Amino acid sequence: MTRIVIIGGGPGGYEAALVAAQLGAEVTVVDCDGLGGASVLTDCVPSKTLIATAEVMTTFDSSYEELGIIVADDTPPLEQSARVVGVDLGKVNRRVKRLALAQSHDITASVTRAGARVLRGRGRIEPAQAPDGSRTVTVQAVDGTEETLAADAVLIATGAHPREIPDALPDGELILNWTQVYDLDELPAELIVVGSGVTGAEFAGAYQALGSKVTLVSSRDRVLPGEDPDAAAVLEDVFRRRGMNVMARSRAASAKRVGDRVEVTLADGRVIFGTHCLMAVGSIPNTARLGLEEAGVKLEESGHIWTDKVSRTSAPGVYAAGDCTGVLALASVAAMQGRIAMYHVLGDAVTPLNLKAVSANVFTDPEIATVGYTQADVDSGKIDARVVKLPLLRNARAKMQGIRDGFVKLFCRPGTGIVVGGVVVAPRASELIHPIAVAVDNNLTVAQIANTFTVYPSLSGSIAEVARQLQTRKTQNEL
Repeated sequence: MTRIVIIGGGPGGYEAALVAAQLGAEVTVVDCDGLGGASVLTDCVPSKTLIATAEVMTTFDSSYEELGIIVADDTPPLEQSARVVGVDLGKVNRRVKRLALAQSHDITASVTRAGARVLRGRGRIEPAQAPDGSRTVTVQAVDGTEETLAADAVLIATGAHPREIPDALPDGELILNWTQVYDLDELPAELIVVGSGVTGAEFAGAYQALGSKVTLVSSRDRVLPGEDPDAAAVLEDVFRRRGMNVMARSRAASAKRVGDRVEVTLADGRVIFGTHCLMAVGSIPNTARLGLEEAGVKLEESGHIWTDKVSRTSAPGVYAAGDCTGVLALASVAAMQGRIAMYHVLGDAVTPLNLKAVSANVFTDPEIATVGYTQADVDSGKIDARVVKLPLLRNARAKMQGIRDGFVKLFCRPGTGIVVGGVVVAPRASELIHPIAVAVDNNLTVAQIANTFTVYPSLSGSIAEVARQLQTRKTQNEL
């Protein structure tokens, strides 16, 4: 029986454990925090649970008057512009923590039911490789005892942790990282969010919707610099229109407490004040003190583990998956890397990791979902593709629901019409991107999408309409 030791119980680790156990391996998962990892306990699941509350708030605030909803209680009269709903952040965060723990327990139950052993502690891979090619993993359990495990293959899936600025260290009370915000009992009156990447944008939008006055400090020209520029422009416009102070080209140098407030100093000397500050300035892989380099595992300058497309590292018998590899910081990618590693170890059929088939989503309001090749790829000449963008304002269902912002954009090859990418900016874009992802993954053409029935009225109808426009342009070009 093949012996598998997995260090880290996040999506890469627990999905690998399920696959390996189902394929008949002897599996041990070494984890120190609880299965699900940061994704379940402090990142994806908690943040999206918080955002779910914010989403309801935003939907109501932005459309109740247009949809004819009358608020008849102790709130201000309709002619007076004022917020008509509020939030109990303590109750929201208690729900966040409860759901995260429940999800972790469900994952643990699934892994143990599959036949894997879960060992609480910290693992370290030993440098020597036995004559039969096996590895040794030393585990320091939570009670201080040590155990050694023999493994025919080891998977490193230890994730990452929030990056910190030396002059802006979180204190867990007023200066926070994204793992600490769920301990707040009261809504921050004035929240400064440092960092305009995905994490910063999601939390800035969520807390603004919950009722905080938000200042978003961005060192770049725009929010979400790594996303589609049209999509980022829509989101930034929405942020500003809803009252957020977006400070572009502004790098934070330090953050400190001054009494019961926070003072953030920018690199150009400007100073801004708030009641709380959330630092969202990236992450650092959890690859230290694991014995990796001594075991022959190559690390990048950033500390990430180098892997190939079947999750192998540079050391024989050692694989890696998830945020510790720096491939793409998504739970879905981590899970796929972990599964691929186990298929490869156990001799099952393996399809190498294909990042162009990965769909991703930014959980702001509106959401931004993407798959395949991007606008940057087209603009740089990396791929020759035709592009059509259709605003949701033209969509009948969007009009009915009071949706004003967003669009659907498709990319297709000029000769064949094969769909190679797409962007959706809309409520529930995370759901709407799936048919485009299916098209990209299966080399479908715009004609096939255009000729597929859609429900009327529906937001998904805009996907077919964009495909029809691309199909028409293809026909015109041929003429």
